[in-house]
Amino acid sequence: MTNRNVIHRTLLSRTVPLFVCTLMFATAGAAVAQKKPAAAGGAKKLYCWNENGARVCGDALPAHAVDNARTEINAKSGLATKQIARALTPEERAAAEAQAKLDKESAAVAEANSRREQAMVESYATEDDLRRAFGERQAVMDEAIKASRLGVVGRRDTLVALLRRAGENELSGKPVPKPAQQNVRIQHDQLIRQQELLVQQLAEREMIDEELAAALERYHALKQPSKG
Repeated sequence: MTNRNVIHRTLLSRTVPLFVCTLMFATAGAAVAQKKPAAAGGAKKLYCWNENGARVCGDALPAHAVDNARTEINAKSGLATKQIARALTPEERAAAEAQAKLDKESAAVAEANSRREQAMVESYATEDDLRRAFGERQAVMDEAIKASRLGVVGRRDTLVALLRRAGENELSGKPVPKPAQQNVRIQHDQLIRQQELLVQQLAEREMIDEELAAALERYHALKQPSKG
């Protein structure tokens, strides 16, 4: 029985310290090298992996250990040549793929933002040009807000008039006609919707101001000459 076979059986039967294991393989390799020339395809490799809490080494990697984390060692020099991580579980692989997708989407968003910023610098020669572009949006929104406020006032006046008329009927002992009651509900609902629209428009107007402030800050930063 050759020295290498003895070592391999020893490794499989009990745990052997990595240093001793490496030394044994190096010694066996030297002995075999004296008897026959080295096989084609490069130096032999030694594989070391964890199995049931024990460190196992051998000159061949068994099928059940191909997914384990392992170290590959040059059997001649005794030096580690490669560290291979264990194979991912299906859950870990799915999580890694999901993270990679998020990273790709984030990179796409960052690239789009960079293109927009570059376009902004190229499109507006001065700060006044940038302000004028936002000023057009602000003017359009201001007109929409003005119209909504007028609509709120008009619908409120209509609703007050309808309620006054219904109150007069009740004070005089007359019932409020059903068409009048229905008209009061309609005007009330329309007033509520008009008020909600006005609130939304005011929020959008404020958002434009915030966007302008952020755009000006970024514009100044991009316009500054690079340092160093």
